[in-house]
Amino acid sequence: MLGYYFQQLIHTLPLFWKGLWMTFAVSILSLVGGTIIGFFAGLGRTSRSKTLRYILSIYVDLIRGTPFIVQLFIIFFILPEWGVHLEAFHAAVIGLTICTGAYVCEIVKSGIEAIAVGQREAAISTGLSRFQQLRHIIVPQAMRVILPPLVGQYVLMIKDSSVVSVIGVSDITRAGWLTVQRIPQGLIVFGLVGILYFVICYPLIHLVNALERKLTVQKTRLT
Repeated sequence: MLGYYFQQLIHTLPLFWKGLWMTFAVSILSLVGGTIIGFFAGLGRTSRSKTLRYILSIYVDLIRGTPFIVQLFIIFFILPEWGVHLEAFHAAVIGLTICTGAYVCEIVKSGIEAIAVGQREAAISTGLSRFQQLRHIIVPQAMRVILPPLVGQYVLMIKDSSVVSVIGVSDITRAGWLTVQRIPQGLIVFGLVGILYFVICYPLIHLVNALERKLTVQKTRLT
């Protein structure tokens, strides 16, 4: 019987490859968009403008304090009531981008604030503009702190992308749900789903470990 199920699973592999590609596409677009939004939002969270910091703190708290699936439902089901109609793929990318941006924002903010006060004061004393301080002194040092948790957040976001299947995006998880209706062996089907997510995430997990080791070596040399 198991042999029969495995044969049926092989016949559904094109569906899983399509789901793998869809998951990859949604994740990459969301990572790029979320990183851009989060980076500039993180800089804004460390700016001298109280108004800007307050607005960005509301954005971060709102996104981090509500379930992603609720945010996704608002974008896909509620916005059409206001005349904004989005396809499932576009809604998924927008939702993941906004969500990722909030978490990246806090990572960038924490990285900048981790820079020693003396370094920031030295940057100010050089007479450089705010942009020049960030570009030449603060951000290059902060990146050593930012990169490991940033890549770790990417891994979490890719795994969270499985939620977009609830609005009809043909990702890996949806391929699993469609397949398990024909092959009533959940362990086999979702075992394959897990393997495909691992294939996407493992390179990033390896990158996180490498960055953390490199950062540890650099700290050891400095001390």
